[in-house]
Amino acid sequence: MSVAELRQENGLTESAKRSASVREPVERKFSLRQRLIIWLISSVVALAIRIIGPTLRYTVEVEAGSAPGGHIFPGIYCFWHECIFSAAYIHRNNAVSVMTSRSFDGEYIARIIENLGFGAVRGSSSRGGVRALLEMHKEIEQGRIAAFTIDGPRGPRHIAKPGPVLLAKNTQAPILAFHLAHSSAWVLRTWDKLQIPKPFSRVHLVYSKMIRVPRGADEVILEHLHAELQATLERTRETAERKFRRN
Repeated sequence: MSVAELRQENGLTESAKRSASVREPVERKFSLRQRLIIWLISSVVALAIRIIGPTLRYTVEVEAGSAPGGHIFPGIYCFWHECIFSAAYIHRNNAVSVMTSRSFDGEYIARIIENLGFGAVRGSSSRGGVRALLEMHKEIEQGRIAAFTIDGPRGPRHIAKPGPVLLAKNTQAPILAFHLAHSSAWVLRTWDKLQIPKPFSRVHLVYSKMIRVPRGADEVILEHLHAELQATLERTRETAERKFRRN
């Protein structure tokens, strides 16, 4: 979905904010079997993150024009879905809210990150998008950090969704991209090629420079900044992965 299409269907205007007073239910209704699977997966994965996370050796690289000193601060952070394991550990308990899908997969991801001290805002660009973006707007107004697995919930892989650009326009919060590369990891055979770092491996985290969206940005500027975000995500991934690339 393009910036223009999302803005037309789910534009974050003042009238849209007022009309969102009746909210969608926070959770879907799942069958007993689904609830058991969600509980099992979320418990096992959260435990794995807590066990493997402390063994990882993180290094951080910050582009010029990023957050001062590389410290995380209220804003809009975007990263590829494949990094969620390591990102969840290093950013845990840090007043971060993450948009997750209302789907079955999205629900167990929401449970995992809530277990690690994140807030979960249910919705996506395809389902419940405007309400989820409005909730993320409120999170930023309350001084929290908004985070997006920006090619989620189901891809296409490494294609950025436009929601964060619209959110940045309306909140005037800066956008930062980041990527985590691993010296050694298991790569799952999933659409996102999710990476689970092996214990005691090294992780290199790269934060991009800030992207700011003018409040008066028109359709052309929004499309341009969406393209810039896509390029920034690709650049930070290349920079991070170069750290462990074997020639």
